Amino acid sequence: MDSAAVAADLAVAAHPGDGEMNVSRIKSHLLAGQLTVRRLFPAKTLAAIELAIKQSETHHAGQICFAVEAALSTMALLNNQTARERAVEVFSRLRIWDTEHNNGVLIYVLLADRDVEIVADRGLNHCVSNSEWETICQAMESAFRQQQFERGVIAGIKTIDQYLCTHFPLQREKPVNELADRPVILK
Repeated sequence: MDSAAVAADLAVAAHPGDGEMNVSRIKSHLLAGQLTVRRLFPAKTLAAIELAIKQSETHHAGQICFAVEAALSTMALLNNQTARERAVEVFSRLRIWDTEHNNGVLIYVLLADRDVEIVADRGLNHCVSNSEWETICQAMESAFRQQQFERGVIAGIKTIDQYLCTHFPLQREKPVNELADRPVILK
């Protein structure tokens, strides 16, 4: 059975009557894989993102984490999990909530859905509106549509850096790094 037929069967089993929208989403998830991640985020790009996070965290007391995932699991698709729900799950799994000042921020990219989500811990989230977070996500998604993945992520980090500098200025001479700066590639 080819992947299109499998995708159609999964869509009907998951949400009868939803039709084409689920079929196209499932197809895009079945076609996305680790090769897609490596092509769009090669080692050079991941190193640049890591450096941008390291540099950002010398300006403030916040913590930034970047995670990218090619596609959702079959079970997540069958449960119609959204990119936002998955981002919250990843935020928890990576323990981004476990920072001293509750100011961790996750930038999550789900390639198959072409979606960027930002999840901020409660220390920062009440300082920044949902529309401000959404503006950052939309700017990153716009850069991605132009195949500018590195530029898009680094611009997002720089904007988040501004919020963290405003609300969590550096209080120590040497910042404490509570979360790894290396981008996380989820499988």
